[in-house]
Amino acid sequence: MDARSSTFETLSKRIEDRTARAGIIGLGYVGLPLAMAVARSGFAVIGFDIDPKKIVALDARHSYIDAVTNEVLAAEIDAGRFFSTTDFAGLADCDVIVICVPTPLTKHRDPDLSFVETTSRSIGAHLRPGQLIVLESTTYPGTTDDIVKVILEETGLKSGSDFFIGFSPEREDPGNQHYRTATIPKVVAGDGAEALSLMKSFYGAAVSTVVPVSSNATAEAVKLTENIFRSVNIALVNELKTVYAAMGIDIWEVIDAAKTKPFGYMPFYPGPGLGGHCIPIDPFYLTWKSREYELPTRFIELAGEINSAMPRYVVGKLAEALDIQAGKALSRSRVLVLGLAYKKNVADIRESPSLRLIEIIEERGGKADYHDPFVAEIPPTREYQALKGRKSIGLTPDAIAGYDAVLIATDHDIIDYAALSKSAKLIVDTRNVLSRLGLSADHVIKA
Repeated sequence: MDARSSTFETLSKRIEDRTARAGIIGLGYVGLPLAMAVARSGFAVIGFDIDPKKIVALDARHSYIDAVTNEVLAAEIDAGRFFSTTDFAGLADCDVIVICVPTPLTKHRDPDLSFVETTSRSIGAHLRPGQLIVLESTTYPGTTDDIVKVILEETGLKSGSDFFIGFSPEREDPGNQHYRTATIPKVVAGDGAEALSLMKSFYGAAVSTVVPVSSNATAEAVKLTENIFRSVNIALVNELKTVYAAMGIDIWEVIDAAKTKPFGYMPFYPGPGLGGHCIPIDPFYLTWKSREYELPTRFIELAGEINSAMPRYVVGKLAEALDIQAGKALSRSRVLVLGLAYKKNVADIRESPSLRLIEIIEERGGKADYHDPFVAEIPPTREYQALKGRKSIGLTPDAIAGYDAVLIATDHDIIDYAALSKSAKLIVDTRNVLSRLGLSADHVIKA
């Protein structure tokens, strides 16, 4: 048996019998649930993060991610299958290393791979023969092979002989009670047949279904395709919303009727804009990469323009409603934005359109507060630094009545919408929640 075969066989056996140690880099919405799924499948897991506050919380058995309960976290720690650290020297002790770090955009909306590159160099500092390195962060096709692999091979070790590398796109959906990490099908790819075999074996131990594809670039394209599909279709219904509204037609009624067709139609719903780390950002990774091939991505870019314009459209409808129903300018109005999270029943505010709504209202001279039962205070953000530290106001009848308008941006289930409707002078509903609950009224405007 040559050295290459020995390296592969040894790692394959360690994964198969669960004696391999896994390292998960980035303990956020993707990394922490993955760490728990891998630990619960029998592997020892080390979680790595640069934020010491996360490590302190995890050591105290406190989960800051809704998808991971304190009980699950404590069970894995107490069983000796999980611990976390800021010391990346422990990467040398890991047989499988999974990168789950952010891939944001720059202010010019170009890919920002600085977290991936920095993490790859940290791994390179501790790289040894017999390790499997996996990228899960969403990115453009070619990143795993052209950036991560190249950085790792600067050590003198070679992919496919000394170490192995693969890509598996994360598919987390915060707040989804039907699909969790272990039950969401996992697309996997590797740099060569042996890497793919290791990927299938490792993820097959932790999730119910593994979907192998032919290359890392293909797997990278899978995730972009999923999110571009959603972005384009949401943009379509957002544009239809504006057109139908001008015609006096309710887009929500149209969609409800259209979805009764049992074939050839899939419902998507309009809103105040796109939020979350995936859909507002990921499509632009492909538009950037496509320039290398001198190919336009008109659908993708137009969808981005339409979705990005929604917060300003909604504030325009708010201003119009205030003028018509209250005879008051937005610049002299107090507005309560209901919901700061980007989707209902979660605490995730990444790329949330609610932040942009508050900003636009105040740009136009209005005063905006927010209420969100899941977000007590606005944390630091890249784009909305002026909003840092603002606190959620209490949703009492007197508080509601003190605002000229309530703007429903996120339809959390926990909200008492009947009480809200009774106390509010004017409601602008971007989620159709009041109509769905049979609470339509003259002071409720859809936007």
